[in-house]
Amino acid sequence: MNKGRVLITGGAGFIGSHTADELYKRGYQIRILDNLSPKTHFGNWPDYLNPAFEKIKGDVRDRKTLEKTLEGIDYVIHLAAMMDLMPDYSNFFDINVTPTALIYEIIVSKKLPIKKVVVASSQFVYGEGRWMCRKHGLVFPKPREIQMVSQGQFNPKCPIGGENIVPVLDQESHQDPPNQYAISKYTQELIALKLGRLNNIPSVVMRYSIVHGPRQSQKNAYSGALRIFTLNLLANHRPPIFEDGLSRRDFVSVYDVARANALVLESDKANYETFNVGSGIVYTVLNLAKLIRATLGKNKISLKPSGQFRVGDIRHAISDISKLKKIGWKPQDTEEKIVKEYIDWVKKQKLDKDYLMQAERQMKRLGVIKELYTIG
Repeated sequence: MNKGRVLITGGAGFIGSHTADELYKRGYQIRILDNLSPKTHFGNWPDYLNPAFEKIKGDVRDRKTLEKTLEGIDYVIHLAAMMDLMPDYSNFFDINVTPTALIYEIIVSKKLPIKKVVVASSQFVYGEGRWMCRKHGLVFPKPREIQMVSQGQFNPKCPIGGENIVPVLDQESHQDPPNQYAISKYTQELIALKLGRLNNIPSVVMRYSIVHGPRQSQKNAYSGALRIFTLNLLANHRPPIFEDGLSRRDFVSVYDVARANALVLESDKANYETFNVGSGIVYTVLNLAKLIRATLGKNKISLKPSGQFRVGDIRHAISDISKLKKIGWKPQDTEEKIVKEYIDWVKKQKLDKDYLMQAERQMKRLGVIKELYTIG
């Protein structure tokens, strides 16, 4: 049964390819637009892509390419984005923001019968998020200052009185993007929801937590702790654990994310809404490192903070997923399962260069990774 044709921008990538698989299983025809960026890919279409998918190599910034790619499409899942921590600020808006506006511009100018647009955002639009102060109640601390973090003061204080505070779940009603990536993602959200409603184009924003699973890029410096820890431990190196290792994170399965994307595509209840997509389970960064170490059988390698921190990181990031659950979604995969699947996948990959060390050296050179003056 043909449920319609879906365009997935960035569809050759990690989340995009899994979303394509999920929608194809449900009866949709898939068209992928991807520029196969060397920051993520190795120059060719990945062999994990289903041959039944229509593949178009092109840039979402190119109007003619995007116009052609949107022809005959019923639904759009816009995942193409720059995901990094490098301080080339203008590129984040050129690659993330402008193409999002261009999608709506083309739909409106050409009167395309698009039934829905789903736009990928990030948990990081929350910044330091919601915290509870015993004296002042719910507070929203500003991004941590570099000087404070460098001296080992990792937890933010109450912005009203300076008291100690504790983190609480982030809800969709709040946002305070702290860095260039998060600012660009929140701008995409505004474009999707405001221009979507203005032009009667049902639109949905998905704020993903940290997504884990096979096909995660081995080259992108942004792709996080799972990649960094796994590749270091496979090489019998101690993985770099930033700050004190006690930052709390919400790791979600890429399969659960793909199911969430499919659900909001099909549900009218999702129209013009923003949804958190997470696991509902809290891990510290150190917990993750221990899980990966145990899964790899590398228990002789000690784990401890590296004496470094990343500029722009937030202390804790845990999302409230109750809103998405109310329309019929729930996470199904455990982190243990996903870590094992990721490790099994990584072991089959062949890397021509040491991208891990190369990215780390570049981030240090550009001041993205800095040394702590005091450790823990």
